[in-house]
Amino acid sequence: MLPLVLDQVSFAVNSRTIIDRVSVEIDAGPRSIILGPNGAGKSVLMRLCHGLLRPTSGNIAWRGANGRRQRQALVFQRPVMLRRSALANVTYGMKLSGISPSERELRARDVLEAVGLAHLAERAARTLSGGEQQRVALARAWALNPEVLFLDEPTANLDPGAARDIESIIAQIHAGGTKIIMTTHNLGQARRLGDEILYLHQGRLVERAAGSSFFQRPVSAEAAAFLREELP
Repeated sequence: MLPLVLDQVSFAVNSRTIIDRVSVEIDAGPRSIILGPNGAGKSVLMRLCHGLLRPTSGNIAWRGANGRRQRQALVFQRPVMLRRSALANVTYGMKLSGISPSERELRARDVLEAVGLAHLAERAARTLSGGEQQRVALARAWALNPEVLFLDEPTANLDPGAARDIESIIAQIHAGGTKIIMTTHNLGQARRLGDEILYLHQGRLVERAAGSSFFQRPVSAEAAAFLREELP
């Protein structure tokens, strides 16, 4: 993955500023967690980075890409399941990406096995539990072999057991060389998965730090206040 560079990026809707002049360079390697209170702009910043939204002002670019778009995938908090089997949901994503028919099913079955759903490959995806559907969504993204995987609150609607299963899969994907950029409101999860924390407050990036130092010694007053309120 080439560095993702945001230069004075802002995003506004009807004169309301949601992202306010964010400048940051995100490198390959560490898992980057975008953290902040509700309404801070986490999901909007994620969509800007992925390209689903265009900034009102400022620039977003992959430095040194020479016009090449990085292989990337995005998994939402509430994944959309097609009216077909879990296996077909995964192969359909690969079809859209131009992967050859001979590779699709083999790769799809491999990733479904990796996320613990090989036994449900032929089950209609919409009949699966919320945690199982999220695992299908991760398998669908993983099958594309992305250089960057964006995850927007991927466990927000799951019980603790299902959330831990998702965290384990995210760790596997990262171990395979995929850059993880993720939003979460769960501080325990941010501690477990966050090699670095990007802390947003009212649309501004007010702190960036290694995960361990952020939770032990936050530098910004906004982050310190957030942690005092949220941590027991």
